[in-house]
Amino acid sequence: MKTTSLRPSSAWPARMLLPLATAALLLLFSAPAQAHDSLESSNPANGSTVSAMPATVELTFDHTPIAINSIVRVEDATGADQADGPVQIVDNQVSQAVKPGAPQGKYTVVWRVVSSDGHPIEGTFTFTAGGPNAAPPATPAASPASATAGVPGPLLVTGAVGAVLVIGLVVAGLLIRRRLRNLEDEA
Repeated sequence: MKTTSLRPSSAWPARMLLPLATAALLLLFSAPAQAHDSLESSNPANGSTVSAMPATVELTFDHTPIAINSIVRVEDATGADQADGPVQIVDNQVSQAVKPGAPQGKYTVVWRVVSSDGHPIEGTFTFTAGGPNAAPPATPAASPASATAGVPGPLLVTGAVGAVLVIGLVVAGLLIRRRLRNLEDEA
């Protein structure tokens, strides 16, 4: 004859602890992966007026962007791109050289970079230059650290995925063990 055991109603908090703990850990590890980098400042500043066109436009982010497919367009009032050469990323600073002799006037900077978490982010800002730039742009030397600057973001995501898999395996093991114990009790 098969017997069934009635568990006291006070056992339900213990049964709910494992799923709640698992959900909390999943939320904990997914939160950093969803946070994209953000633009902290720019030089020239958004909406500012500078006496002469700068040799470079600089964007400073709260984390180091990944040096893949970064674009910074420096568009004059006619929409012509006055950017000169490739985008440079050193630490959390993104720099774009401006063509020598870029005219005075209102500029719109359109940028797109890959956030340290691997997701593309983009934005625009404007400034007004009171005169053309005269100096050729200074090209910053890329540091060896800039080539690997984007590594922590993917490593963080990989670590979070690994942790979720380990937690899932532990939960599955506990459930199997519990099921086997229940089968032994019934026998």
